[in-house]
Amino acid sequence: MGHPTCVYVRPIKPDADCSRLELFKSFESMGVTVIQGELDDHKKLVSVLKQVDVVISTFAVPQHLEQLKIINAMKEAGNIKRFVPSEFGNEVDRVSGLPPFQALLDNKKKIRRTTEEAGIPFTYVSANSFAAYFVDYLLHPHDKSDQVTLYGTGEAREKDLEASQLYPDYNFTCVDEFLNIFLVNPPKPKLAAFA
Repeated sequence: MGHPTCVYVRPIKPDADCSRLELFKSFESMGVTVIQGELDDHKKLVSVLKQVDVVISTFAVPQHLEQLKIINAMKEAGNIKRFVPSEFGNEVDRVSGLPPFQALLDNKKKIRRTTEEAGIPFTYVSANSFAAYFVDYLLHPHDKSDQVTLYGTGEAREKDLEASQLYPDYNFTCVDEFLNIFLVNPPKPKLAAFA
């Protein structure tokens, strides 16, 4: 596609997992520049961001607020043409949730408002979410507790539903197509994941 790509990752330790090392080698073999650094190293983060036009964040759920460090560095760098924050889930400005999920939505809203206030061009990807992804993080099923909170009826309606089944007519093949879409009102899914 012709886009030079950089990946900013935590420093690789000598005793790092083999699969992680293989992943980075695979990236490098495809021409991806892997840059090691910490998010707390603001100066280095700014210098790396000055080398790119687009930032796509892929932070895991518990680390969403770490994106504030990236937003501050992008603001200082002053050259970012597009930011795609890590929020590939619900349209957070249009939904509300039960207490554990609402806290997650509030964090994502904070990232959105901070991005907008910084004047950084952005694309929010709202691809809907699946409860199974959040079970471990939000409900902590492996924790030992004397209490159980049951939301809803407890009956599952679908099994192993893939996102591609919901929107089979939509494919993105390059970053240009992806970035030109601001998906607030997604097309109606072919299948209903939740009723």
